[in-house]
Amino acid sequence: MESLMILVLVIAAVLAVFIKGAADERVKQRRQKRKIHEGFGAVPDRDYSDEELSSIPGYFSMHQEPEQVDDITWNDLGMDQLFFRMNQTYSSAGQEYLYYLLRTPQLKDAKALDAMEEKITCFGQQEQLREQLQYAYMQLGRSGKYSVYDYLNYLDNLGERSSLSHIICDLLLIPAIGMVIVSPPIGMMFLFLLFTVNIFGYMKQKHEIEPYLTSFAYVRRILDFSARIRKMDIPVLKVEWEELKILEGKFGKFRYSAMLGMRGSDTAGDPLSLILDYVNMLLHLDLICFNTMLKEVRKHLTDIDRMITIAGKTEACIAIASYRASLASGWCSPRLTEDSRESVRLEIRGLYHPLLEEPVKNDILAKQGILVTGSNASGKSTFLKAVALNALLAQTIHTCTAGFYSGGLYRIMTSMALRDDLEGGESYYIVEIKSLKRILDAAREGSAPVLCFVDEVLRGTNTVERIAASTQILRSLSRPGVLCFAATHDIELTELLADCYDNYHFEEEILEGDILFNYILRSGKAMTRNAIRLLGIIGYENAIIEEANALAAHFLETGNWT
Repeated sequence: MESLMILVLVIAAVLAVFIKGAADERVKQRRQKRKIHEGFGAVPDRDYSDEELSSIPGYFSMHQEPEQVDDITWNDLGMDQLFFRMNQTYSSAGQEYLYYLLRTPQLKDAKALDAMEEKITCFGQQEQLREQLQYAYMQLGRSGKYSVYDYLNYLDNLGERSSLSHIICDLLLIPAIGMVIVSPPIGMMFLFLLFTVNIFGYMKQKHEIEPYLTSFAYVRRILDFSARIRKMDIPVLKVEWEELKILEGKFGKFRYSAMLGMRGSDTAGDPLSLILDYVNMLLHLDLICFNTMLKEVRKHLTDIDRMITIAGKTEACIAIASYRASLASGWCSPRLTEDSRESVRLEIRGLYHPLLEEPVKNDILAKQGILVTGSNASGKSTFLKAVALNALLAQTIHTCTAGFYSGGLYRIMTSMALRDDLEGGESYYIVEIKSLKRILDAAREGSAPVLCFVDEVLRGTNTVERIAASTQILRSLSRPGVLCFAATHDIELTELLADCYDNYHFEEEILEGDILFNYILRSGKAMTRNAIRLLGIIGYENAIIEEANALAAHFLETGNWT
């Protein structure tokens, strides 16, 4: 009777654990689905660890092309902040592909963006379908501290691995067990020695392969993810789903090996998992399976990359749909042309900077170079960045923060927020002229129309040489196939470049001892200055301000400082 009671209690305890686990899983699923539902169209609110930040460019690093957005342009435009603003993804594949997408503008085929537009529109309109996909991506998850490409790149460090020694040790167990029956003392000693060798060898090799199991686990999750999403009827992804089916079919041996060679983190600590740990220590079954998986992964690296690409590109489209829904100030799909005769023509109406919460919108029609003048803090740099960002977004995510956008397919380059290179021992001026030269070199190559942005050209040198050199550099950037936007304080440039640059400006007004900016772009060159007036507003002595005004007025009248 007591034995029966104990059995009943054990069964009841197991059932209780099972029921609680099932209930906890349902609560977790509801929480995840609520997060997905509430997250669409919202501004992402995520913290990134240093390790994750370093892993985000993983896909991009493995798929670099000559005319992608370079580091100078990426940093000038604050693209990291914009990436975080639109990164509503739940998997490493989606996150890394979105980063890659933003650094890879379409330069040759405007129609290639139409297929992406079809997917973005579908995900923006079909909520239930989108949330089913997002839940699958949440289960796919992230690859941990490092990009899966970091792990895959280091597979060669493992060298060639063979399971022969493990198999021989396992086969030796048969005579050892037989020896235990025939001669127990000798057999037990033989068995003990064999187990000792196996355990010590296991611990050493397990430590070596542990980091690589993370990448294998992600490959396995990609395969499970593929099998799950292919059951969803999504017409716009029919081609991708068929390709995933073919790719998935190549990993049969990997799957079989993964069933024994890897167990999910959710099984850690349960009785069966503990038993399997001891079995693996003695028989090295997971090491044998690891070697099989390693061989399969090395054989199918291209297939793995393609599966990650399909998965990542699809989730990136969902993130773009969410980003569009979050833009309270409006957005539009761009009109892009491949016609070389119109490739340097750019028209934007209702333009604003995508990171501003309460932006002032402006219009611009550029048929030749644009020179923007104006006072300090009047909005010149923000305007240049807004144009550059919209051109980049038009050719990457097919989305512009504007009411209307029409332009060509440009190679986008900037020279704006530069700094001294202290580690390289280079002054600001050297850094600046190198940055400008790379734009001039790209313009001469002529492989694609160049859309470039220069803020305060050659600010790192003296006035006379700055104006002389700036004039010739900007004139060189007015050649066919190049469209240059430049901001400057040097009003002389507006006259020297009047034949090849259209002039625009921003202005301000002084009201009750304060300086106010309306950030509205106006045609023509700036006629006001505020640098000296700002000294007064900040509280500088009147004598300093009066003498500075007199000196400036004398120079404007006579052309000299004495």
